Amino acid sequence: MKEIIRAPHSGFCFGVRQAIQTAMDVDNKSRTYSCGPLIHNRMVTDDLAEKGINVISSLCEAEEGSAVIVRSHGEGRAFYVQAEERKLKVIDATCPFVTRIHELVSQASSEGEYIVIVGDGSHPEVRGIKGWCTDRAVTLASEADVRSWISALTEHEISELSSDGIFMVAQTTILQETFDEVAQALASEGLDVKARNTICSATKERQDGCRDTAEISDAMVVIGDKNSSNTRKLAEISQKHCRNTFFIENIEDLPLKEMQKYNRIGVAAGASTPENAIKEVITIMSDNITDNNLSMEDFMEDIEKSLRLPRSGELVTGTVHSVSDKEIIVNLGCKKDGVIPLDEITIEGDAKLTDLFHEGDEIDAKVLKTDDGDGTILLSRKKLEASEHWKEINQAYEDKSLIEVEVVKQVNGGVIAVYKEVSGFIPLSQLSDRFVEDSSEFVGQTLTVKVSRVDERRGKAVFSHKAYLNEEHQKALKEVWEKISVDDIVEGTVMRFTDYGAFVDIGGIDGLLHISEISWGKLKHPQEVLSIGQKITVKVLSMNEEKGKISLGLKQTVPEPWSVIDDNYHVGDIVKGKVVQIKEYGCFVELEPGLDGLVHISEVRHRRVANINDEISQGEEVNAKILDIDKDRRRISLSIKATLDPEEEAAADAARAAAEEAPAEEAVPAEEAPAEEAAPAEEVPAEETATTEEDK
Repeated sequence: MKEIIRAPHSGFCFGVRQAIQTAMDVDNKSRTYSCGPLIHNRMVTDDLAEKGINVISSLCEAEEGSAVIVRSHGEGRAFYVQAEERKLKVIDATCPFVTRIHELVSQASSEGEYIVIVGDGSHPEVRGIKGWCTDRAVTLASEADVRSWISALTEHEISELSSDGIFMVAQTTILQETFDEVAQALASEGLDVKARNTICSATKERQDGCRDTAEISDAMVVIGDKNSSNTRKLAEISQKHCRNTFFIENIEDLPLKEMQKYNRIGVAAGASTPENAIKEVITIMSDNITDNNLSMEDFMEDIEKSLRLPRSGELVTGTVHSVSDKEIIVNLGCKKDGVIPLDEITIEGDAKLTDLFHEGDEIDAKVLKTDDGDGTILLSRKKLEASEHWKEINQAYEDKSLIEVEVVKQVNGGVIAVYKEVSGFIPLSQLSDRFVEDSSEFVGQTLTVKVSRVDERRGKAVFSHKAYLNEEHQKALKEVWEKISVDDIVEGTVMRFTDYGAFVDIGGIDGLLHISEISWGKLKHPQEVLSIGQKITVKVLSMNEEKGKISLGLKQTVPEPWSVIDDNYHVGDIVKGKVVQIKEYGCFVELEPGLDGLVHISEVRHRRVANINDEISQGEEVNAKILDIDKDRRRISLSIKATLDPEEEAAADAARAAAEEAPAEEAVPAEEAPAEEAAPAEEVPAEETATTEEDK
């Protein structure tokens, strides 16, 4: 017996429901914006757009005096400041659970604690949380992230972390295992972590409900937007406990034919999935299962068909009785003949019916009407050809092979595409592997597609160009893996940054360029030397095809400074560098990334220097003379004073001293002040003029 089970707690959570209701309650929607999608569900955001609430990417796009809704993911402190500056009305629909996290990290930051946010750094909720922290905050999502972050820190920074303490919170929708993994990894590094588990209780209930349902189901359908973090996590949980898991965005993605194989089907939905979308999927599956349970009735109907005249839509085989220029008469072996009019036959060029068909030929056709008014059965060869095309589409669906279709028109939610005589639907989400805002750009194009759904009885076919593109992308990735080897030097494009490095596209695969592999010198962030979209040459350091991970190095493409120091630097050379560190005994000057020299305090000026900070500032560019190069100990001794003229230095010191004393010398003596401005001695209060020995 077929059964459909809905997982507990599926659908809108409290925060999302509140955000949607808040948006619906706005009086003047035409003057209201949402900064980013209100929730990760295109159906809902499209509906809000129709009602006048449009999505903007930044507050600069909102006209002055209008209203902006803060979505349930929340925003950082800077958002509210900018909104006030632009005189925008803020309608705050931030989820209460997220607001609580903002309060926690803001308080912890003000107390000097380092903030660790466990979650996806690109997720809007995490970006909002980070906006309530100081610059001492990092986002981590795994044990590997922890190791990478720690390895990029200096001993001094690690010492500061140990003394200040770490305050850890979580993105509300992450998995509990992820939170525990990061907490344990930090503890294993010897760090004192104050962890606050801020995973939303509704999220945990939804995930538990999905897991429990998946464990007892033959197949699982997870409904929600592919951009929704919490829905993707439901799909991951479901896949662990039920290998027949299908992640769909809407009814068009539902593989009904595949669902017929299973008796018990579970349904789970993300926090951003509307109730009507869930009910629609369950209803369609119920109808489909019911149809399958009527197989005995279908069998009886087939028997009846063999005892009666053919019905409309049936395929029949007959013998040509006669042929004219206008029609073909067909003997169907029953009390009525069939007739195929000229306009129901495909003829190419100037050919005639009498040239193509002859008496006695066997012919196939499709029944249009069982009685055309003259006592005959109206047949069509064109409709039969369409049936053949349906067979080809069904075959492509079974084989997972490709077909080519022509996009003929735009419709709500996608486009209509034609394969020979058969029209099918391509949902907006399946038109491309990128986000498509306007499907009209595809009209008139011929696309290679995979067949994702076929229902010939209802005349419905669903195609996916995205599936084809993803397949081609995987082939390209495989080719890249086969072409690239460890130690290869390849060209790549910087795609995005993290706190611990940058991801570089090297021909379709993203490799990690760790911050420690970017420069021979030390960096605080990759943005110091790289920019998004920049073309760079990198070396492949390691590859793990099983995990799909590649480690890259940029500094390895140029010689390590000490390996070529004899070519570039010699004792006695005058060099230019930047002061990168100041100590009591001197300062370190960076000559190039990875190559520092020490200027001892005695080598700063010709005169004695008591406090080096009075003479040199960090970041200052200076000229220095190389006194010694110790390659064994990798040390360079520099002298700034060797580049200075002693007399010029003395003159500069004297001028500076004179400048500091100038205000006192320029003061007007009291006896020269105009008489009318001088206060008589007897009028000055005694308490303001008297000076005792103790005062002195």
